[in-house]
Amino acid sequence: MVGVSPLRDYVKKRSFERTAEPRGEVAGRSQRSFVIQKHRASALHYDFRLEADGVLKSWAVPKGPSLDPAAKRLAMEVEDHPVEYGGFEGVIPEGEYGGGTVMLWDRGTYEADAEHVGKALRAGELRFTLHGKKLRGGWVLVRTGGRKWLLMKRKDAAASKTVDVTAEKARSVVSRRLLAGIARDGGGDVAKAATGDP
Repeated sequence: MVGVSPLRDYVKKRSFERTAEPRGEVAGRSQRSFVIQKHRASALHYDFRLEADGVLKSWAVPKGPSLDPAAKRLAMEVEDHPVEYGGFEGVIPEGEYGGGTVMLWDRGTYEADAEHVGKALRAGELRFTLHGKKLRGGWVLVRTGGRKWLLMKRKDAAASKTVDVTAEKARSVVSRRLLAGIARDGGGDVAKAATGDP
């Protein structure tokens, strides 16, 4: 549909008078940022986001990223988020969409093998290199059907079959807090958030 904002679904799902999440708008020109937010909502998952077409293209990864190239992580495509969301760490009130605690787990920039990221994603496969605080090297996203994708590490010097990066690097890249600390400081459910900490 022509003229529909890519952020329509994001805005429709949220009451901005109740949540501190940014309303945001489509950015004039895309940089190449990425962010991963560890999110203890109804279940723990990692929100993987790549900036493209003026928004953050987003996937929920239930088990989080793996450095093992043999591990194929399910990544469920969700609604586009505003670029400003890449700076959000805090508590989404219970009863709101995604209610729970959000940690900025990793962030940085990326390089795509494709010239046009949005077009590659629409075609169902994107190969890219991450330059994050925790995640580096080559990765690939492949659509397997509908909203289901796989997130996989490519074989390179940053790959590892033995390092569990989500357990070994569990703290926020901006505040150094665990989920329980973010919940405590933001008035959230500390006991619930703590179930997502190692």
